[in-house]
Amino acid sequence: MLKLKNVTKKFGELIAVNNLSFQVEKGRIFGIAGPNGAGKSTVYNLITGMYSCLGRIEFEGHDITGAPPHKIARLGISRTFQIPHIFPSMSVEQSIGVGNRFGAGGRYEPGYVNNIISILNLETVRHQGAGELNLLGKKKLMMGAALATRPKILLLDEPMAGSNTTEIMALMELIRKINKDMGISIIIIEHFMKVLTELTDTLLIIEAGTEICCGDPEKVTSNPIVIETYLGEAYAQSNQS
Repeated sequence: MLKLKNVTKKFGELIAVNNLSFQVEKGRIFGIAGPNGAGKSTVYNLITGMYSCLGRIEFEGHDITGAPPHKIARLGISRTFQIPHIFPSMSVEQSIGVGNRFGAGGRYEPGYVNNIISILNLETVRHQGAGELNLLGKKKLMMGAALATRPKILLLDEPMAGSNTTEIMALMELIRKINKDMGISIIIIEHFMKVLTELTDTLLIIEAGTEICCGDPEKVTSNPIVIETYLGEAYAQSNQS
C-alpha cells in the first residue's frame, strides 16, 4: 500500500533520514519507534509532502515523492501531530466538518460527520468550542478531522503522550476500531513500547534516521541491538519477569 524506497532527507550536513526503506500493507497497523531525534516525525513529513527527499515514496502504486500535501491528502493519506492542531474558535462539529468538506470535494455530509463524532465518543461536546477541550479531547478531535477526509491510511504521531493509563487503554481501543471497523490502515509513532507490542502488526525501530530492526513486535523488542540502542537492559529484564 505504502512503500518507502531508499529515502534520505538532509538538513544541511544533518542526515535526518538515512536510506530508509519499509512498506505498510493494506489493513495493517504499522509502528515506528526510536529515541528522540531519531527522525520519526521527519518520516511523516516526507510521506505527507511537507519535505522533499531523495529516494522514492509510493502509495497504491503511484509515485508521490515530492507531491504537495493537499494532493497527497486527496489520494487518501491523513495525519495527526504530536501537539494538537485544531481550530480553537470552531465547535467540535464544525472542525470535523472542515475535514469532511476537504475529503468530499467541498460537499458537506452530515451523516458521515455524525458517524465520526459517534466513533470518537464526542457527542456530548459536539457543540463545544474546540479550544475548550482537554488534551485528550483535542487529540480525539484532531483524529476526527483527519478521519473526516476519508483517508485510506492514517498517520498518528505520539497519540498517547500526556495520557494516563485509562486514557491510553481507551485510545488503543479507538485505534483498533478505526483500523477494523473503518478499514483504515494505520502508522503510529509512539514511545510506549507496551502500546506498540500490543497494537501493531509490524514494528520499525529507527535511530539517527536509520533502520535498526523491523518485523514482528515481540521479536523486534527482543533484539539485542534494539535493547542496547533504545530500550535498555531494564526493559529487557522487566519483560522477562
